[in-house]
Amino acid sequence: MTLKALQVVVTAAYPVAVIWALWNGASRSVGLITLVAVIPMLAIRVLRSDRRQLWPLLRLPLTILALVAIGAVLDEPRLFLFMPALISATLLVQAIQSLRGPMSLAERFARVQDPGLGRADHGPAKRAHYRQATIAWAIFFAVNGIVCAALASSAPAKWWAIYTGGIAYGLMFLVGAGEYLSRKYRFREYTAWPQDRALALLWPPPEPA
Repeated sequence: MTLKALQVVVTAAYPVAVIWALWNGASRSVGLITLVAVIPMLAIRVLRSDRRQLWPLLRLPLTILALVAIGAVLDEPRLFLFMPALISATLLVQAIQSLRGPMSLAERFARVQDPGLGRADHGPAKRAHYRQATIAWAIFFAVNGIVCAALASSAPAKWWAIYTGGIAYGLMFLVGAGEYLSRKYRFREYTAWPQDRALALLWPPPEPA
C-alpha cells in the first residue's frame, strides 16, 4: 500500500473508529492504533522532505500526534472529537501565512494535482488567482473548524461522525473543484489527464500567436 493510499484509509476510518471508541469505551486502543498508523507516515515524509522545510511539514502532524497521545493516556474519547477542528485551525493558519510568502496554499494544492505546474510561468494574473483561491480556502477552514468544534463539544457523536466523515469532505471537494474549474476556464492550460481533455473541448485553449 502506498503512502497516499494509507493516508486515505486512515482519514476515512478515523470518524468510524472514534464512534466505536465512544460506544465501547476503547478510546485508548483507538489512540494507540492511530499513533501506530500515523508515526510511520510521518517518518516517511520526513525522510522524503527538504530539511529546510521540515518545520512547516511537521507542525500539523506533531500537533495531531500530541492530541492523540493525550487522549490515549487520559483515556478520554472526547479529545479525539476535536481533531478535525484542530486540523482546520492549523490549515487556516498555514493559509494565512502562505499569503505573505512566495507561494500561496492554493498554489501548493494545485501543484499536487498537476506537478507540471512547476515548469509553468506564473504571471501576476495567475498568482492573483491563487491568492483569491487561498482566501476562499481560509474561509472554508475557519467555518469548518467552527462547525467541527461545535459538534465535538455539544452535539451527539453521530452528528459529528456524519459531518466529519462525509459532509466536510464533500464541501472540501467542492472548494477544490471550484478552484480547479475556475483556473482552467481563466487560463486554458491543460494536461494529458482525461478531465483536462474534456475541459479543453468545452473551453478550447487559445490559438498560438
